[in-house]
Amino acid sequence: MAKLLPLILLSVFAAIGFVHGNEVGIYELRRGDFSIKLTNYGATILSVILPDKNGKLDDVVLSFPSVDDFKSDRTYFGNIVGRVANRIGGAQFGIDGVFYKLIPNDGKNLLHGGVKGFGDVIWKVESYENDSHITFTHDSFDGEQGFPGDLPVSVTYMLIDTNKLGVKMEAKPSNKPTPVNIAQHAYWNLDGHSSGDILSHKIKLFASKITPVDGELIPTGEIVPVAGTPFDFLTPREIGSQIKNVPGGYDINYVVDDTGSEHFKKVAEVWGSVSGRKMELWSNQPGVQFYTGNQLKEVKGKDGAVYKEYAGLCLETQGFPDSVNHPNFPSQIVTPGQSYMHAMVYRFTTHSD
Repeated sequence: MAKLLPLILLSVFAAIGFVHGNEVGIYELRRGDFSIKLTNYGATILSVILPDKNGKLDDVVLSFPSVDDFKSDRTYFGNIVGRVANRIGGAQFGIDGVFYKLIPNDGKNLLHGGVKGFGDVIWKVESYENDSHITFTHDSFDGEQGFPGDLPVSVTYMLIDTNKLGVKMEAKPSNKPTPVNIAQHAYWNLDGHSSGDILSHKIKLFASKITPVDGELIPTGEIVPVAGTPFDFLTPREIGSQIKNVPGGYDINYVVDDTGSEHFKKVAEVWGSVSGRKMELWSNQPGVQFYTGNQLKEVKGKDGAVYKEYAGLCLETQGFPDSVNHPNFPSQIVTPGQSYMHAMVYRFTTHSD
């Protein structure tokens, strides 16, 4: 049985309430000064608290004052998104000659699973130990948002060693082939969630190519090198150093370089300019969406914060966007008998430079 964190008071539950008759809770993972709060609404990260270079604790992810605010949300703060994260062009695709029409929610396209994707459902708590891990599960049904087949899904957040967070997303189709591309959509600001923008953060992306997009952010099908362009972060530099040369800001899928590893590949390193916090990210996925919070417009956040443009950055490890409509992209189709597994590891340290 899941154990609700003893520190959750009745007043908290009064604030978050009940949604569709299912109980929504807040859970904490803690090890020393490193703590994470999550909710089963969207299997969402609500906070990540870390020390800075001087030992001062602060929350480094953007979120809302109340879980109830997620019900009308379009930011996807900290959500697990799916069944297929990112965009599907025209909200349609085919598998083995069978055509599927989805429910568009981003113009004529599908974004992050649809009108009610995985970030908008109440997950069950399968297992919970507050010094170790929490596992959320969701039974995605045949026809959910137009996707074929029943798909049991699980997401586990786990504390690893010192100041490491692991995330494991798993799914196994029951009866029909279906696309699966689940992603974690946290917005990070390593100087503190209410500290302003992330343009002075430095970032290194271990990715020498991107998948360019059209005016609706749908991939063209090309895979092009970043060398000599504003998208080149192979050498660490400030996020804001060339952002004016990227219309609308960064919101693009990077092709993570193949290091020959059978398991994890290093995806990114990010440095907070004021706090001295550093975040490293590893994943087993072929791509990562680098997004700089371009659409944040006076969003009322937790602790009285107001999030403006560029208030946080996202590094969403993933399969390539719209892979179902681009045969040259790595396939996201998973058939009965096969398993999908997406793993990520975040490592947090501090630096003095």
